[in-house]
Amino acid sequence: MAVYTDVAAEDLGAFLSGYDLGELLAYKGIAEGVENSNFLVHTSRGYFILTLYEKRVAPEDLPFFLGLMEHLAARGLTCPQPVKNRRGEVLGKLAGRPAAIVTFLDGMWIRRPTATHCAAVGTALAELHLAGADFRLTRRNALSVAGWRPLFEAARERGDTLQPGLCPAIAKELGALEAGWPRDLPQGVIHADLFPDNVFFLGERLSGLIDFYFACTDTLAYDVAICLNAWCFEPDHAYNVTKGRALLQAYMRARPLAPAECAALPLLARGAALRFLLTRLVDWLDVPPGALVKPKDPLEYFRKLRFHQAVASVRDYGID
Repeated sequence: MAVYTDVAAEDLGAFLSGYDLGELLAYKGIAEGVENSNFLVHTSRGYFILTLYEKRVAPEDLPFFLGLMEHLAARGLTCPQPVKNRRGEVLGKLAGRPAAIVTFLDGMWIRRPTATHCAAVGTALAELHLAGADFRLTRRNALSVAGWRPLFEAARERGDTLQPGLCPAIAKELGALEAGWPRDLPQGVIHADLFPDNVFFLGERLSGLIDFYFACTDTLAYDVAICLNAWCFEPDHAYNVTKGRALLQAYMRARPLAPAECAALPLLARGAALRFLLTRLVDWLDVPPGALVKPKDPLEYFRKLRFHQAVASVRDYGID
């Protein structure tokens, strides 16, 4: 369970007294997610999500995240909305952490996505990119290529305890990506973490996107590459080209990829795989004492990286 900071009932009740949300009836930690402490809060006015911001989330970035959710909702995307307290503020402090309450979305995340689910994600991702085009705030992606080497250095000494030879392989790939990373592709707001547990469905209908706390200003096609990694591999780590084709075709119907973006996709997919390999590796080696969290397997993304390294052309992802 992803709860790094516990919250006492009396403290939560006092926090909620600053909102017009009614009486606290119950609350519980949410298992999904690895970055922040999240709770489902039930009050006499309904259900809400409470987030305590931890780890990599800088307090100065919170206006970007919360403002982006409001901006996207105003343009028709279904995503959580920050709840303002009686002073008109969306940020407060609870248990020594910055905290916010957002609205609850109906739906559930899909553990075994089909090609239909992948197509819905492709459409939603393109709509997000288009809707974010006029968002006035910007935020640098601290976990893009310039941020990968510090993560690697943090894990270098102990990384091979997970798998012999892992760190030399990462070092070689990191050097290649630093030298060849594309820097002239279309930029804009990206979600940067649109994994299945951040997308809700009601049946096969996508009902909303959540968890915008990695959102930033970066290469739009890199966000597509993140989704290919997150949605289009099977449990045995084999790439499912049918799912990839469904996601890419749906995305391109709403926002066509330029030839340069298509050509860069294999490299961007390698970068996306390395990014999640590194953050998972750091988390695996450094779980905070007492944290109710199960680190995710870094080697899943090492296997995905190996696939991308062997890609012969963009057709291998499902682009004709």
